[in-house]
Amino acid sequence: MDFYYFCVTFANSKQKTMKAYDIYVFDLDGTLLDTLDDLTNSVNAALEHAALPVHTREEIRSFVGNGVRLLIERSVPGGATHPLFDQVFDFFRQHYLEHGADNTRPYPGIMSLLTMLKERGKKIVVVSNKFYDATRSLCRNYFGDLIDVAVGEREGIRKKPAPDLVNEAFRELGVTRDEALSAVYIGDSDVDIETARNSGLPCISVLWGFRDRDFLLVHGATTFVCSPQEILE
Repeated sequence: MDFYYFCVTFANSKQKTMKAYDIYVFDLDGTLLDTLDDLTNSVNAALEHAALPVHTREEIRSFVGNGVRLLIERSVPGGATHPLFDQVFDFFRQHYLEHGADNTRPYPGIMSLLTMLKERGKKIVVVSNKFYDATRSLCRNYFGDLIDVAVGEREGIRKKPAPDLVNEAFRELGVTRDEALSAVYIGDSDVDIETARNSGLPCISVLWGFRDRDFLLVHGATTFVCSPQEILE
């Protein structure tokens, strides 16, 4: 099916059944921000520093989604068993903190979506497997006060698809579990689908991110949007 035709067909068929929510839980990479170029550049800078082979942008796309440690494990030959793994990992973290916003941009329509959600009195949180400092920094730099809570990977909190980051975001937001029942999870990957399921939340899968529709269908996606505007409808 042609992508445009699918998007129009989906919008027409779902327009009357999409539910309004009070809390919107967003993934970051591939959902709100297109971070792939900066991730690719930082991974390859770390690999080059260790005299290891680099990867293409599309290879890095297939590696992301499970946190930075797994990203580097997938990027380094032999993974965590390689004697230079820790060196590459540490170099990547430092390089990304310094260059993680060089080419990163919100996807088209995201700023309008977040602005309109805030105007409607909705709460907006971000949960990411990106390390904590980078998650907070990117959300602050790109979205400012539009994001109520941003939570990234840190010690003592299991990363997605465990529900811990979502639960921590709700705790920081100050909502009860009953209030959290009015929340929806929005992401672009199989990890996000699992996270939503483990958190007891409905999931909207976006089709502008790092995974395509067929991949998401195989991993249990049931609701798709082709543009941020559709989330408002």
